[in-house]
Formats: sequence, structure tokens, C-alpha cells
Amino acid sequence: MKTRSIPRVAGAAIAATALAVLAGCGGADAGGAAEDGGQAEGGTLTVFAAASLTGTFQELEQKFEAAHPGTDVTLNFAGSSTLAQQINQGAPADVFASADEKNMTKVTDAGNQQGEPQVLATNTLQIAVAPQNPKGVAALPDLARPDLRTVVCAPQVPCGSAAEKVEHAAGVDIAPVSEEQDVKAVLQKVTTGNADAGLVYKTDVAASGGQAQGVDFPQATEAVNPYPITVLKNAQNPEAAREWVEFVTGDEGRQVLEAAGFGAP
Repeated sequence: MKTRSIPRVAGAAIAATALAVLAGCGGADAGGAAEDGGQAEGGTLTVFAAASLTGTFQELEQKFEAAHPGTDVTLNFAGSSTLAQQINQGAPADVFASADEKNMTKVTDAGNQQGEPQVLATNTLQIAVAPQNPKGVAALPDLARPDLRTVVCAPQVPCGSAAEKVEHAAGVDIAPVSEEQDVKAVLQKVTTGNADAGLVYKTDVAASGGQAQGVDFPQATEAVNPYPITVLKNAQNPEAAREWVEFVTGDEGRQVLEAAGFGAP
């Protein structure tokens, strides 16, 4: 599995190495095209994706690599706001999948995408608590109880923005003990006992392997997050990037996402 953070110089190093190899064997020109004018196969594909896509994209990585021999998919997960900022600052990436449209807009407004982003899935919030729900959390207003340690995402993160929307819808003012930079960090606080409850996505509770229990609440429908995905303007491997987007938005990708609890686009 090749899930890791990508240093900014990685894309340039990969590109330079690939050019050197191609020049040595004479099989392709400096642009990466084959002698017959076709697209060179394989290479590294760097995907920046929202932290809540971790499990599904890791599964899709294996399927994609099996169907595309010679292609090495590298996944970089973080909060969408962090990834958007890195992309706009020049971090090397081929594809960006955001957990909301707001952070995708930051990238498209800067002109750093190719074409129009597509929505691959949707997601909604759920209250994560310890198994058996020892604190008796039954509804969103419970998260404002003074005896409850509640954790949420920071406002600039998609799950934090969604949390603000549901609080407003319920007329609740939650005073969290911490605000995290991605949804996985919120869930970890709950599963390690450092928080009694946290607002995360339904898919994160489902992926916890029983370490967390989910509590539904009606206001969650007020903050349904669409997940847009796009090929990036400065993609080092644009052909593989387009194939990845087609793959994850196609039938096989949709099956994996729906099995993890994501909603249809």
C-alpha cells in the first residue's frame, strides 16, 4: 500500500527520472509519448483526497492498479482545506477529491483544474460515541451538555462547516473541547477515550470496525456534503488521472463507495 504524504519535490523528481529512462531506451520522446504517437503507459499517479475517503480510495487503488499494470497510485489524505491550499501553492498532484464544493472552488477559482469537477458521492454527519453509548447520547442537543467532552472538525474543514450548519439547524451551541483538522482525528479522539462524542461522517463510524457507535440525528439532512473530483491542471500523468476519475465515478467505484456508506451523487 502506497499511502503517504508527498514532498513538494516528489513530482519533479519522478518526472526527471522518467525522462531519463525514456531517453535512454529511445522508446518515447521527452513528452512521454510512445514512438507511434500513443500515450505512454504506467507511471506514478498522485491523488490528493479528503481524509474521509481513506478506506474507499485504498480499496480502489488496488483495483485500479490491477487493471492498469505499471501504474503506481500514490494516495495523500488530509483535510480538504489543507489539500486545496497545498495544490494552489504548487504541490505536485494529478487528481484532487474534496469532501465539499467550497474547497474544490478554491482550486477551480485559481484555475488549477482541467475541465469541470464531477461529484463522485455524498456524505452526511453522524454522532460518534463509544460502543454501547455509555454517556447516553440520543440527539444533537446532547452535545452541548456540560458533562460531555465533544470534539468537532475546525470550521474551515468540510466536516466542521457541516457541523456549523447542523448546529444552526438545531439551535444548538456546542462548545467543543477541541477542533481537529480532519475527520479522522475527530474519530480517533472518540475511539481512544479522549472525547465522549464527536461529529464525523457516517462512513467514518462504519469504517471504525466497531470501535465507535453512530447516533443519527434529523438535522444531518441539512448538511449533505457532495464530494467533487477533478484532474489537476499541472498533472504529471494526465492520462492516468483521467482514467482514475472515470474509474472512481464509474460502476465499480460507485459500488465501493456505496458499500462504505456514501450516498449517490
